[in-house]
Amino acid sequence: MKVSVDPIGCRAHGLCADVLPELVRLDEWGYPIVASGSVPPELVTEARRAAAACPALAFRLRKEESPVVASPPRH
Repeated sequence: MKVSVDPIGCRAHGLCADVLPELVRLDEWGYPIVASGSVPPELVTEARRAAAACPALAFRLRKEESPVVASPPRH
């Protein structure tokens, strides 16, 4: 799973950083900067709480996309 923030929808309430400080820090204006990469399994519950706490619905938790593997050509 990965976290992301809709930069247009975010209103800098900062709740995501309060709930998930391991992956979110706030910039000088209070907007979140999220860590890149996957959410560690031990933080998935907190990431879900952070997404649910966002009053602007701008903080999102999404499944990582699986890489597309091409099948070998058939002869």
